[in-house]
Amino acid sequence: MPLDWSPLVDLVRRSHHILLMTHVRPDADGLGSQLAFADALAAMGKKPRVAIGSKLPPRYEFLDPNREVIEDFRPEKFADIDLIVVMDTGTWNQLGDFGPWLRGQTCPKLVVDHHRTQDDLGAVALVDTAAEATGRLAYEIVTALGVPVSARAAHLMFMALALDTGWFRHPNTTADTFKLAETLVRHGANPPPLYEQLFEAAPLPRLKLVGVALDRLQLRAGGKVAFTEVYLKDYAATGAVPGDTEDLINYPRAIDGVEAAVIFIEQPEGGTKVSFRARTLDVSKVAEQFQGGGHKLASGARLRDDLPTAREKVLAAVEAAIADSCSEPRTPVRG
Repeated sequence: MPLDWSPLVDLVRRSHHILLMTHVRPDADGLGSQLAFADALAAMGKKPRVAIGSKLPPRYEFLDPNREVIEDFRPEKFADIDLIVVMDTGTWNQLGDFGPWLRGQTCPKLVVDHHRTQDDLGAVALVDTAAEATGRLAYEIVTALGVPVSARAAHLMFMALALDTGWFRHPNTTADTFKLAETLVRHGANPPPLYEQLFEAAPLPRLKLVGVALDRLQLRAGGKVAFTEVYLKDYAATGAVPGDTEDLINYPRAIDGVEAAVIFIEQPEGGTKVSFRARTLDVSKVAEQFQGGGHKLASGARLRDDLPTAREKVLAAVEAAIADSCSEPRTPVRG
């Protein structure tokens, strides 16, 4: 059942300068949802601003040809904001430098998300964990606002929906997912060129980084856990950028017999970013042990430890979770 969007509709109608935020290093779901919502707000005569707490990943630069997305943290750009909407995350550690600034804001705030793990951001939380993507929630918002779905917004929401379901391959894909995809195509979404841009137009440095990650693939727990890692030095060696690590997690997950896949990524500011993917194991419970979270089959966390230390801590927790799952009756896990 769709969420009750009346609190959001009321706040949007009473606001003019609306800031749309998402997590650092945004993915297709966060960025696509932001831009589609912004499209609807502009059609209403509002003044939306789309901001991210990091650089726009090169993979998604084609979505912002006029460079309207505000990159990094620029508080001077937000002095007149009268409504803040955080999309595709509800946790402080995903907001980067926006976090401390957001704590001090007194204007109304909303969280629109589909992840299970949520912090108290001092906002009205509109969270639907049954939704396969925040892109679905963006569509419900546009519909609730009574704004016609433009071809551009449909294209963006299709991207959000498609990529958060692994192009309709993940277990969170349902009949309703395909119904929404059909609706978005009827509104003007164009899947073939979108797929080509996202999956068949990789720059050479990104492919070199894939090679590095593949070369480091290892197995643990009798082949049930696969992992790889990326160090800062790898970017200089390959010419890649941090945004090129997106989707690398899919390679260890693709190994036959693997129940859980993990990738460790050294961070410029120190510490280690960890991403988890699984076939049936609830990796969100593992991520939560390290103040992370997400979905049952796709989660993440950030550790202050250096990569080798983080690797051993996290793999020990994953192996323990695997062992526990083997001693329990197995039931299907939805993403």
